[in-house]
Amino acid sequence: MTGSTAATFTADDYRARMGRAARAAAEAGLAGLLVAPGPDLVWLTGYTPPAVTERLTLLVLAAGQDPVLVVPALEAPDAHRAAGASALTLRDWTDGKDPYAATAALLDASGRFGISDNAWALHLLALQQALPGSSYASLTEALPMLRAVKDAAELGLMAAAGAAADATFEEIRNVPFAGRRESEVAADLDRLLRGHGHEQVDFTIVASGPNGANPHHEAGERVIARGDMIVLDFGGLRDGYGSDTSRTVHVGEPTDEERRVHDLVREAQEAGFRAVRPGAACQDVDRAARRVIADAGYGEYFIHRTGHGIGVTTHEPPYMIEGEERPLVPGMCFSVEPGIYLPGRFGVRIEDIVTVTEDGGRRLNNTTRELVIVE
Repeated sequence: MTGSTAATFTADDYRARMGRAARAAAEAGLAGLLVAPGPDLVWLTGYTPPAVTERLTLLVLAAGQDPVLVVPALEAPDAHRAAGASALTLRDWTDGKDPYAATAALLDASGRFGISDNAWALHLLALQQALPGSSYASLTEALPMLRAVKDAAELGLMAAAGAAADATFEEIRNVPFAGRRESEVAADLDRLLRGHGHEQVDFTIVASGPNGANPHHEAGERVIARGDMIVLDFGGLRDGYGSDTSRTVHVGEPTDEERRVHDLVREAQEAGFRAVRPGAACQDVDRAARRVIADAGYGEYFIHRTGHGIGVTTHEPPYMIEGEERPLVPGMCFSVEPGIYLPGRFGVRIEDIVTVTEDGGRRLNNTTRELVIVE
């Protein structure tokens, strides 16, 4: 993530986020939250450590207490420059001192804490040793919806990221496909995403012909040929917020079956989108899209969930999947991406990022969902 993200939000924004997170932790029966370097720390404080090292960096949040960021002394100047620095207390430690003892002094010795999913085992085990009466739960388990509901400023950044991905598709559909390797088209996608403002590209799937039946195919050296169906799935971070869109194109005229399968996925994607409304369960979106495909006899070929949340990472809660009964709330952002994958033949996926509004849903991707013919 770049500094442009931090500049978008003020210290008051970060103070509000940290306060909300601490209250949510208390409501969940936790003594507090321990946030290691990663997307949660950036979202809560605007701070990205200059490097990933074995030295402990940890944000400590607890209801009724001021936030404290424990940082190595050599990185304290960078932490002081973070957009949210004035909303917390910085406590640095020098090499040769015990950072775990210093951190333990901030914690309830018998408390249960939520801790970042990406916290190093090295640090967690050292804290457990310093506080043998403490216990821990992953942040995704304890507070899965911590970042799920976006405010107006975040939605603006999400919309801009979606528009940049759309602009990338409008350009990629006009490049040559036939006779080129998948990896070459993937490189075009990377270049275009960056050209439209992405500082980070997370994936550029180009799955041609039979490779399209693998939803997470890595673009390889297969040479694209006329008659190929091609799944394009690409995205990353623009100003710290995610894009992710999929469109399926065809080199030359498709067969009747290829067009029929594509139309079916388009119908399923529309059904999933129309199921989005406040109060509906996440699984309702999955059920609506899956029903269309199953009723047409292709249910066994839709082999993944219908969607995933997106924000400061490109995959995060909530998930649009059977069994997820959590209600949709205005401001949530997630993908709606049904697909059909016919082994050894071809695949089709259509994906938009959608945000929940007060009375339904709004797409953040708006390129055509019709089958696009490329050359």
